[in-house]
Amino acid sequence: MSIISEATASAGAPAAQGSPYSLIIMLVVFGLIFYFMILRPQQKRTKDHKKLMDSISKGDEVLTNGGLIGRVTKVADTGYVVLALNDTTEVTIKRDFVAAVLPKGTMKAL
Repeated sequence: MSIISEATASAGAPAAQGSPYSLIIMLVVFGLIFYFMILRPQQKRTKDHKKLMDSISKGDEVLTNGGLIGRVTKVADTGYVVLALNDTTEVTIKRDFVAAVLPKGTMKAL
């Protein structure tokens, strides 16, 4: 019976609070962690990928997100590129789907 009376008595007591600034400081710290761990690397990746997209030119050997390796034969201003997969096969893809520019001679090595 004494446990119940103690619990009832402590329920009415106000909880101990810390400094009101501690919550603000904690939120700022979590915000900084979120920025440096998630947002900043993603922005850097996006910037690098945009630079890669702008550097694609005719004759480059590229790897697409789908795993195709081809040589760029035409770069359109509309955002599309034409890839020659071999001597007879060409495909048109969006420039955004290029994952990497490969070193020259990669297609001959395959």
